[in-house]
Amino acid sequence: MIRVVLPAHLKNLARVTGEVELDVAAPVTQRRVLDALEAAYPALRGTLRDRQTGQRRAFIRFFACEEDLSNEAPDAELPEEVAAGKEPFLVVGAMAGG
Repeated sequence: MIRVVLPAHLKNLARVTGEVELDVAAPVTQRRVLDALEAAYPALRGTLRDRQTGQRRAFIRFFACEEDLSNEAPDAELPEEVAAGKEPFLVVGAMAGG
């Protein structure tokens, strides 16, 4: 099981508390995790990725194992610790401003 941590506003939208656990087939990639997340929680469709292009939304960041994976290719495999469920895949709302 893949563990996903969502920011508070997306937890509210998905009506979940705590971490979300998803069954994702190998190889575990950002695309597969996000596909599984949107399938399990349809209210999140379009909030993390643009519906037409599939591109990450500007103010959403992805982290795992203390690494920013936001600009990695969507089909790049996530770290083994994430695939094994030892570490969570973090979805973070980015801040802007000065």
